[in-house]
Amino acid sequence: MSVLFVCLGNICRSPLAEAALCCVAKEAGVAVRIDSAGTGDWHIDQPPDPRAQAAALKNGIDISGYRGRQVQVADFHAFQKIVAMDKSNLSNLRTLCPTGATAELSLLLDHVPGRGGQSVADPYYGDDSGFDTTWADVMAGAEGLMRKLAP
Repeated sequence: MSVLFVCLGNICRSPLAEAALCCVAKEAGVAVRIDSAGTGDWHIDQPPDPRAQAAALKNGIDISGYRGRQVQVADFHAFQKIVAMDKSNLSNLRTLCPTGATAELSLLLDHVPGRGGQSVADPYYGDDSGFDTTWADVMAGAEGLMRKLAP
C-alpha cells in the first residue's frame, strides 16, 4: 500500500498527516509507503514549518528531516491513494491527474465517520494552537484511513 498526502505548500498539514499515518501504521504493524507533497512550489526542499515540527514532536514524532516537494504527474501512478487536506487541493489534484492514472483521490477527513467532505484547516496563518488542532485532525484521518487499509 502507498499513500501520498497533499496540501498547498507541504510544510504544515501534509507532513503532519504523513507523520500521523507513519505512527498509526507502525502501531498496527502494517507496511505502508507514505510520503507528502504540495501542489505549490514555494517550499521545495525546505523543512516543515517549525510549529508543525513542534506539534509532531509533542506527540513523539520528529519530522525535522522531512523536506517539501511538489506533486508530480508520476505520483498518480506511483501511489495507490493520494489524499488531499482540503477541497482546493483536491480540485488541483483532479486537474493534474493524467489519463489512465491509478491513484484513488480523496480528502483526508473523508476517512473519518461524520466528517466526509470537510477540510483540514490550514494552521499556517494562525498561532501554535492551530497546529494542535491540525494534529488532532490528521491523526483522526490517519486512524480512519488505516481502518480501511487494514480492517
